[in-house]
Amino acid sequence: MKDLAVIETILRNRHHFFLEIRDGVGLGEKMRAMMISAVFFLALYGAVLGSTHSLWQTLSSAVKLPLLFLATLVVCSPTLYFFNVLFGSNQSLTQNVALILTAITVTAVLLLSFAPIVVFFLLTTASYQFFKLLNVGIFATCATVGVIFLAQGMRIVSTAGKEGATARRWVLWLWIFVYAFVGSQMAWTLRPFIGAPSMEFELFRQLGGNFYTNIFASIGEILGLFVVR
Repeated sequence: MKDLAVIETILRNRHHFFLEIRDGVGLGEKMRAMMISAVFFLALYGAVLGSTHSLWQTLSSAVKLPLLFLATLVVCSPTLYFFNVLFGSNQSLTQNVALILTAITVTAVLLLSFAPIVVFFLLTTASYQFFKLLNVGIFATCATVGVIFLAQGMRIVSTAGKEGATARRWVLWLWIFVYAFVGSQMAWTLRPFIGAPSMEFELFRQLGGNFYTNIFASIGEILGLFVVR
């Protein structure tokens, strides 16, 4: 439970939290606490998603959702670090990872806060496409808040002058775009998380198509334009 207390610290006193990251105070302890908290919250939310289908899907999604975020972190962290170095940042790779973990932890706790709403719609609607789009919207909302925390953290941790700070701000938003693109493709690769009710449980589905065309197809089915198979 001590590790989970890092959430309250981030939400209530994030400026001080980011200053400690800048000064390298307890980075290892902070990263461990955020990792444990994020994995725990994401696993719970993943279990809620998978409960729409079967027990195996519940267990699978509880494992795959934390894996999605952590794998994307591993893939994209070096890019942010070297972009920052290129523009004169003195942040270490560990500090960059700590900042990204902060964003992931905030996203995770916000996702879990939406779990009662997700359960409500799970019990009151039978539309798989609607439920899928609902969760995409929830993920987008929570991730946006996480990005805001990341941007605030980068601004506080950075000690650059105005010109350098402006350049790194553009780098940050470019990296966020890359992170979102990689994350959505990673989610498509690890799917299913919810599990179509008309299909048997599959740990992974065959590759083909992409995340964005599937979302547009789901919107089209809800609007009655065509049927997604």
